[in-house]
Amino acid sequence: MITLDKFYINGEWVAPDAPEDMPILTPSTNAKVGVVSLGNAADVDKAVAAAKAAFETFSLTSKEERLALLRRLAEVTRARLDDLARAITMEMGAPSTMSRAVQADAGIGHLEAFITALEAHDEQETLPNGDIVSYEPIGVCGLITPWNWPINQIALKVLPALATGATCVLKPSEHTPLSAQIYAEIIHEAGYPAGVFNLVYGAGPTVGSALSTHKDVAMMSFTGSTRAGSAVSRDAAATIKRVTLELGGKSPNVIFADADVDARVAEGVAECFDNTGQSCNAPTRMLVERSAYDRALEVARSAAEAQVVDDPALEGDHIGPLFDQIQYDRVQAMIQKGLDEGTRLLAGGPGRPEGLSQGLETGWFVRPTIFADVTPEMTLWREEIFGPVLVMAPFDTEEEAIALANDTDYGLDAYLSTGDEARALRVARRLRAGGIHINGRGTDYGSPFGGFKQSGNGREGGRFGLEDYLEVKVRPPFAV
Repeated sequence: MITLDKFYINGEWVAPDAPEDMPILTPSTNAKVGVVSLGNAADVDKAVAAAKAAFETFSLTSKEERLALLRRLAEVTRARLDDLARAITMEMGAPSTMSRAVQADAGIGHLEAFITALEAHDEQETLPNGDIVSYEPIGVCGLITPWNWPINQIALKVLPALATGATCVLKPSEHTPLSAQIYAEIIHEAGYPAGVFNLVYGAGPTVGSALSTHKDVAMMSFTGSTRAGSAVSRDAAATIKRVTLELGGKSPNVIFADADVDARVAEGVAECFDNTGQSCNAPTRMLVERSAYDRALEVARSAAEAQVVDDPALEGDHIGPLFDQIQYDRVQAMIQKGLDEGTRLLAGGPGRPEGLSQGLETGWFVRPTIFADVTPEMTLWREEIFGPVLVMAPFDTEEEAIALANDTDYGLDAYLSTGDEARALRVARRLRAGGIHINGRGTDYGSPFGGFKQSGNGREGGRFGLEDYLEVKVRPPFAV
């Protein structure tokens, strides 16, 4: 049994002010594998005080000093990748192969991209008018990360703070504390000064709110639901904090008939189901040109029926369980909602998949599901499901495809497939989303990630991620 009963504050592991224990459950069996202590506002006060004191000196470090620490951090992270992967599989159910090759590896991919961005970053420049602009760390940063991509999102928030000379307090999801604990150990071993990085476990309404309202926190960076992101913004408004948000999505996947339809449809189904559908930028609405629609339905059905669901402890390209019972119940309710609204079920449906390995009967496994002929007024078109559920619809013209793709409150990513380069560029220009995938190719580490509309504000990754953690100061040149 794992016990996480201390927080990392001012370079030490310290006991909570008034510990409140919460079980750590593994999604594949719903068994209890550990206990984590949750904090309160007093714990946040201690962590913020440590970060504020550390900022006085860490903010004055040179770029070269910070680059040296980041390179050391990369060495230690590589040495602990297997530990991170095992923790992620245990706490949130990502299959072993994915946990190491994608989930944990994101901690290295983003780190290398931030090192490259910092190397190229000019901390001072002279304007055409002769005035001098400097880019300085913003201060103490409150960072709140989700359970679905635990290390990916920790890296996207913690690393730019460390790179720019800011200090931080991390509140990871209380449901995925194992990987966060290891990440704190990695930072400690890398040699960061006490107080630069601090970790407090806790729930959003207590620890999250205490960070968002704290007068000494200069910036909040949050990834999670749109509802919770709105709450962070409201909490932060009283002290005029900078707030960056990466929220929900309902990403369209537009496939024209001149694309390689078989390949792009199969690939789109796999991307929707990846991470058991628990990705905010998953392509969950597949829009296919009508002349290729019937073929697309055949390919999609075959892909869904071939999708293996199994034990996340096993290696392979199967998908694992949903994260917990709340997710399971929500996804089941959404599938039933689709049936109640008369949506055509193409594959899957309610309940657990057949043929699960022995011992997984109590895990949160669901059937990969596809609905066809979905229209914009239907619930499955509009609401984020966060499970392996794809909806499909036909379109007749390019204009209709664009209108349907943009008919959502979200705008995180959009996917586009066509054999016509001019059309690809033309449609991409009109899609209201922060990231565009074309013909199966997405963007890489170091590129900006974030969305339009209710998918959030600000960008994470590379030089764009550094900018959110910097303030701009201007002065005239020195003259006697």
